[in-house]
Amino acid sequence: MRRRRLLLGVYLPVMVFEVGIGAILPVIALSATRLGASLAEAGLVVSLLAVGQIVGDVPAGAVAARLGDRRAMLVAAIASVVVLAGAALSTELWALATCLLVLGAINAVFMLARHSYLAETTPVLERARALSTLAGLQRIGTFLGPFLGAGLMHLYGLRAAWWLAVATSLVAALVVALVPDGDHTARTGPRVPAWQVLREHRHVFATLGLAVLMVGAVRGSRQTVLPLWAEHLGLSPATTSLVFGLSGAVDMLLFYPAGRLMDLRGRLWTAIPSMLVLAVGFALLPLSSSVTTIAWAAMLIGLGNGMGSGILMTIGADVAPPAVRAQFLGIWRLCQDAGGAAGPLLVAGGAALGSLAAGIWAMAGVSVASAAGLARWAPRFSAHATRGPGAPGEQGAPGEQGAPPTAADG
Repeated sequence: MRRRRLLLGVYLPVMVFEVGIGAILPVIALSATRLGASLAEAGLVVSLLAVGQIVGDVPAGAVAARLGDRRAMLVAAIASVVVLAGAALSTELWALATCLLVLGAINAVFMLARHSYLAETTPVLERARALSTLAGLQRIGTFLGPFLGAGLMHLYGLRAAWWLAVATSLVAALVVALVPDGDHTARTGPRVPAWQVLREHRHVFATLGLAVLMVGAVRGSRQTVLPLWAEHLGLSPATTSLVFGLSGAVDMLLFYPAGRLMDLRGRLWTAIPSMLVLAVGFALLPLSSSVTTIAWAAMLIGLGNGMGSGILMTIGADVAPPAVRAQFLGIWRLCQDAGGAAGPLLVAGGAALGSLAAGIWAMAGVSVASAAGLARWAPRFSAHATRGPGAPGEQGAPGEQGAPPTAADG
């Protein structure tokens, strides 16, 4: 019964919600240009979705703590219906830009709430599988969205993608509202301000948080380097889309095996190999000079990212103190999302200086550094794992005791 509630109350609405987000991502820039934006202004409008998410990460923790995780998901889904409808009806560029900024903040609440909810309700011995499945379904939804949006736009025009997102958000809200969830639905946390959580756990954020920032940067840049390098080689848009799709397909295949390995052997068994494989993929990409070689590099990047499916959410859930879980995860996700925004800027900086390859290789270096940071500061073996040399077996999880683990805990 618990798994059925998770499937209907969390996994299904998450995938449906992400289908809508995936549908609008390819058309944001086009919508902006049709409202009179220049190419540079359209790029700025596209970035507002990520900016809103970064701005909303920490407040999202406060919202989830005050309302409870499931209620926060419901409020965010309903709010997204209103904001997406506003974007669909926008006739001025400033209105579209405002809607995207607010949508980013709403998305932060939705993602934080589902992350915190699974961390709270899932047995610790199944936590990684639950969160990697969440990450996998999110990717599947985002992958399917552009295809559904393209079909509707072919029939009804550009705004159809926005109305698809409105519909998926409405369905997500209805599912969350209708699926019962026992005592957890109304659970709320203490109203502890984020600055106090940051102060009390500053060592974790200054060490493990730095590794999270670097992982976020690598993952954020992978969606930039592939199309940029394909453009550098002169590939057609259709070929670039195919290469990008191959990378995403490989990525989606590994979420459950990755979670199972994390639960059985420990978090670092996937985290470190994931970042090292990503580093190899980034290092090889600038050496590719044909469709075949760039496709192999793209699939290697997808493989590395898929190997680490759900790893940041899982480690965050492990180290978050239960008493202030939502607020802690809000700051945790801020580190992740800030890195995700910084990664493409580093790549773009290399290109602006005259060497796109240098920017990509710099990200390969960041990926290696992130693996080293995780090895240094994350627990060597998860306290939730039941197998593996040095695994702590049945002892309590550090996060469950309210004290975030350090490298010494391994």
